[in-house]
Amino acid sequence: MPEAYIVAAARTAGGRRGGKLASWHPADMGGAVLDSLVARTGIDPAAIEDVIMGCVGQVGEQAFHIGRNCVLASALPESVPAVSIDRQCGSSQQAIQFAAQAVMSGTQDVVIAAGVESMTRVPMGTSVALPMKEGLGHPKSPKVEARYPGIRFSQFMGAEMMAEKYGFDRETLDRFALESHRKAARATEEGAFTNEIVPLTIETPEGQEIHDRDEGIRYDATLESIGSVKLLQEGGRISAANASQICDGASGVMIVSERALREHGLTPMARIHNLTVTGGDPVIMLEEPIPATRRALDRAGMRIEDIDLYEVNEAFAPVPLAWLRGSGGDSDRLNVNGGAIALGHPLGASGTKLMATLLNALRARDKRWGLQTMCEGGGIANVTIVESLH
Repeated sequence: MPEAYIVAAARTAGGRRGGKLASWHPADMGGAVLDSLVARTGIDPAAIEDVIMGCVGQVGEQAFHIGRNCVLASALPESVPAVSIDRQCGSSQQAIQFAAQAVMSGTQDVVIAAGVESMTRVPMGTSVALPMKEGLGHPKSPKVEARYPGIRFSQFMGAEMMAEKYGFDRETLDRFALESHRKAARATEEGAFTNEIVPLTIETPEGQEIHDRDEGIRYDATLESIGSVKLLQEGGRISAANASQICDGASGVMIVSERALREHGLTPMARIHNLTVTGGDPVIMLEEPIPATRRALDRAGMRIEDIDLYEVNEAFAPVPLAWLRGSGGDSDRLNVNGGAIALGHPLGASGTKLMATLLNALRARDKRWGLQTMCEGGGIANVTIVESLH
């Protein structure tokens, strides 16, 4: 079977809700990432055969085909098509997998997988709340209600269920959150993110400024400050401080065939080794990365011990903690530069964002194998295994 290679990976620095990226239209953010990928490779932009754009809130400024609008907001020619996809939090990780499948099938040679989400300008849940407000119904159909009577699908409830199931008390979750901030702060100070970040110009009252540092990292975080944040439900364990941060951002990777490597003189960063997606319980919802990882490793003929680094999205602290227990992974290899609790989780952009971070972390440590997974709404999980080439 033909191989698929990643030749460039880039992301914007995360912006807090109402923060430094609030003035950026999401299509323009996505377009800036597309331009960066082209610039990093030096490829003729007309050679790009498709753009697969992940986005969760496809309403308002992210409606009317956000993928195509990102292309039109970039320097890419009009001849480059695009598609917008939604696999909830895993949207742009699924974009990677669709792009890789296109290349591995031999039907395309150069595809960009990307994602964008402005959670400031298109708040989470808008695509459900606005139609309901206008009397246009609810996503839960009568047949789904009959199958799951009286159940409100909620990631927040799923996180509480996971914390209870695995016996994680609030202090354990808060300690994990604190470590995420510490790792992200250290990585930022050491320049670990420099190669992956696309600087964006923002307007401030003092004039123009370059946004190139993740805005959500709390350099002064303590266990006490994290523990003082109000719980999301009385008697629960989840707070905003041990959950992922609302975030604005865009990200992307360029995936090509071996023929494209030769024809365009490209240097591969990594080879895509395994693509897996599974579905499970939509109520607890966030546990699926555990069986998905087992399936991916089995299909790849690998063990968790073979993987040098893993990126497990920190949607809520119980998710990576449970994944470590369920997979037998080594905590020292997990989210080594921090995760979404510190860096933010721009929903549809998080998949390719994590891939950019994983690839750069592998290269910086001269490591070979990386695994990325994340929980997704509806009880779905993607797993992607890559081999770093350097």
